[in-house]
Parts: sequence; C-alpha cells; structure tokens
Amino acid sequence: MTYDINTREGLPPEMRTLYRDLPRDGWLDHPGLKQATRNWMGAHLGFRHTGALLKAETERFLDKETPADLYAERLGYFGHRLVVSLHGHHTWEDRSFFPELEEADPRFARGLEMLESDHATLDETLDRLTRQANRVIALETLDPAQMTEEAGPLHDTVTSLTSFLERHLTDEEDLVVPIILHHRLRG
Repeated sequence: MTYDINTREGLPPEMRTLYRDLPRDGWLDHPGLKQATRNWMGAHLGFRHTGALLKAETERFLDKETPADLYAERLGYFGHRLVVSLHGHHTWEDRSFFPELEEADPRFARGLEMLESDHATLDETLDRLTRQANRVIALETLDPAQMTEEAGPLHDTVTSLTSFLERHLTDEEDLVVPIILHHRLRG
C-alpha cells in the first residue's frame, strides 16, 4: 500500500482501525467531540474554501470577467492568507498536535509519518504557488499581456493544491478524529 499523497486514494486500510468504529457520520453527535477539535476541523474547511476561491478567481480572470488590477489584489490577499495559514497550521500539527496523538495511541505513528510526508509535499506546492502568484501580481503593472500568460500555469498550481488539500485534509481527519474521540482527547 502506498502512502504517497499523489497516488493514494484515501486513508490506507491499516490506518482505519478506529475509523471503522467511529465513522465520520457520527462525529458531530459524539460526546467526545470538543470545541478544540471542531475548531481544527473548521480551519480545514477554511483552507478548502480559500483554495476553491483562489481557483475561481483565477478562472474569472482568465475568462476576462475580472480586471487585472482587481485579480492581482484578490490573488495577493487570498493567496497570502492561504499560504501563511497553511504553513502555520501544519507546523503546529507536526510539532505539537501529532506528537500528542502518537503518545496517546502508538498506532498513529505510521499515520504521522504519512501526514508529515504530505506536509513536505505541501511546502513545495506552497512555494511554487507563492513564486507564481508574486510574478503574476508584479506583471499586472509591468506587462499585463504576460500576466494573462502566467496566470495559466498558476491556475494549474492552484488546481493541484485544491486537489491535494481535499485528499490530505480528508485523510488527516479520518485518522485523527477517531483517535481523539476514542481516547477522549482535546477536551
């Protein structure tokens, strides 16, 4: 079984031990689901939303529905917000949250390795997104025609990022939330 984010199609079966007993459709009503976990899942929802927003904004610009200056402004604002938030979130997970979970349930160790590997891939994607977005924003005043050309590859990166986030965040939640609920953590 592969744990690579680019080839896996869900949480590997050997990491679904607790998920089988605590499936997603029962989480919201579970007495062990505390506000800290809801907030963590809410951050994930925000990442998904902001990624989809960036993708839609880029598509509107490429379809000539949004003027260059407005697109550059939105790309700068939402792109920066997404990159900074994701870096901060997964750094906290790697340094604090995941070690806490691994200590509570050693079965989390392989999942932790998988998620940390995902985070390394995410860093590469966020770096590429930052470089491309900064270039597109600079071209708004330097060379508007080239701005449109450069927005195409940026759209590809944003599309890749949104797909990555959907797979990673879903797998992360499917692994983490059952551990929290089973061990009554984060309360």
